[in-house]
Amino acid sequence: MDDHRLPRRPAMLDPRDADAIPGELDPAMRDEVAHVTARILVDRARSTEDPEVVDRLVRLVEREGLDTVAELWADAAPSSLPGALWRIYVLREWVRRDLQTILLRYRLGVDAAPVSEAVAGVPSPPEPADLRRLADAVLSGVFTGDLAVALERAGAFCRILSTGAAFDADAREHSDPHAATRMTRGASSLLRTAEELEHAAELWRQGILE
Repeated sequence: MDDHRLPRRPAMLDPRDADAIPGELDPAMRDEVAHVTARILVDRARSTEDPEVVDRLVRLVEREGLDTVAELWADAAPSSLPGALWRIYVLREWVRRDLQTILLRYRLGVDAAPVSEAVAGVPSPPEPADLRRLADAVLSGVFTGDLAVALERAGAFCRILSTGAAFDADAREHSDPHAATRMTRGASSLLRTAEELEHAAELWRQGILE
């Protein structure tokens, strides 16, 4: 982001940790803050059995705003814990804000990606509520289950959406070539995100996702 406003502290960040975050950060400090805050959230969630804590974390963007979370994690490397968390939060927010587009892309892509469908774990044919539940379940899995599996599910979801976006682009190529070009680029971006999440899962299993 272009400005350097002090981020409002996420709901699960201890005030002592938040007070240590200065308003203007150089790139090295921003990276350190991203890693520390991501680790704090994940470790604290995994140390509690309180479902309300997990629910608050799943709904972090709704409570604090996407810009606040972006201040902390958007610049983090994809092969890092904060970078992976950022991608999953953005994916959930996309589902929340543009469910009909997500549903269309998923339905277009799912038949061509049966392995990804199995990993994502969405009933076929999917209904809107199924995709909402998937987005919430992936984030819940980050904080309570096998984080690598949660990352793989998010990656599989992105692969299906990427395939659906590519099919949608093909269908619009003649009637709206500009929209088709945008969708093709979006499909490529989704595929790259899928690969980044899957790589993050591998790093977590090796114990080196920091």
